[in-house]
Amino acid sequence: MSTSIKQATIEQFMKVRLQNRNHDYLHPSYLMERQLLVAVSQGDPNKAHQLLHSINEERAIISPNPTLRSVKNVLVSSCTLFTRTIIHSGVQPEDAFLLSDQYLEQIEKINDVDELFQLERDMLTKFIERLNKEETLPYSKVVNQAIAFIHDHILDDLTLDSIAQNSLVSPSYLSHLFKKEVSVSVVQYINQKRIEESKYFLLHTTTPISDIATLFQFCNQSYYTSLFKKYTNVTPKEFRESHSKVGHETALS
Repeated sequence: MSTSIKQATIEQFMKVRLQNRNHDYLHPSYLMERQLLVAVSQGDPNKAHQLLHSINEERAIISPNPTLRSVKNVLVSSCTLFTRTIIHSGVQPEDAFLLSDQYLEQIEKINDVDELFQLERDMLTKFIERLNKEETLPYSKVVNQAIAFIHDHILDDLTLDSIAQNSLVSPSYLSHLFKKEVSVSVVQYINQKRIEESKYFLLHTTTPISDIATLFQFCNQSYYTSLFKKYTNVTPKEFRESHSKVGHETALS
């Protein structure tokens, strides 16, 4: 991969898409965390908030003066866990990730610890409400798990075998089930998701399009461009020039 893609830029992207593992603030006990996620999966807001209150009391005793960054990291982790839980409980992954992205953005904007803890309580409520609104399961558990895995490993060299292994099914079974439920193949879904996610770099960086193509595992820029146009009706360059927040004059082909 070209070194023109700064590691900090990739880390910023991954922060809003994948689980933040750099926690320097005490985690709740495993048992209480599991109980909280069970309450979320059951759509029980009262029990969930009681458990969150107990968890925060434990945090306050052991770490009475947490840093702003450490609290943000905790909320990012909580958001990831809540997202994964409601997906496994039947919420369509795209809906869950949309809610997750909204809260991750809010977390980064807030610079007051008390406001962050209030946001965590609000976040817990909204995730449970979203689960309780889900009247029917759009996809099976296997397909939901596959979609979640694709989302979390979008920058990796995804294969049908690796996705199926994570979902504990055979590749042929996953391929058949995925196409039946989602109406596109696993490969098509991965390509669509990568095109969608690549827009981040087109909008927020001056990274050359050839490097963006490499980052998202496309074999070359021409293939990336052809797929991008297939799904968006414009080329990556046209998209960047029309929407980029970093300025038209810095857009690179």
